[in-house]
Amino acid sequence: MFRIFLLLTLLTAILPTAALAQQGLGVGVFVGEPSGISTKTWLSHTTAFDAAAAWSIEGEGYFHVHGDYLIHNFNVFPVGRGALPLYYGVGARILNRTNNVLNVGVRLPVGIEYLFQRAPFDIFLEVAPVLDLTPESTVDVNASIGTRYFFQ
Repeated sequence: MFRIFLLLTLLTAILPTAALAQQGLGVGVFVGEPSGISTKTWLSHTTAFDAAAAWSIEGEGYFHVHGDYLIHNFNVFPVGRGALPLYYGVGARILNRTNNVLNVGVRLPVGIEYLFQRAPFDIFLEVAPVLDLTPESTVDVNASIGTRYFFQ
């Protein structure tokens, strides 16, 4: 599972980035259900790829990795300084429960992200419905708030 997270993180590091203050590889943390470490890289001015490794203490607990392709709309919430895009996308999640049951599913993240005008930081709030496909079809929801620092 950790190898999958490392692969997703390396992928975010080598993909081309857009010309923003938040260019390069963004690394940070998020809290919610689950909580963990987040990475992000911009592919263009409006598209990005993110990946995360997270842990949960809910119920029996689990370890979770995901990767998402994201599209950002900068016109929904105009702000005076920085930017506040609405974003949405599609991704995949692998979840390993403490009883070693492996869930594989599809994520549909939706969120808002504040991009500072001159600082290489972001702050985000996200909700992601998840349709697990294995070992059985179930619906779940991830929700989190977090921040990332972008290494340029």
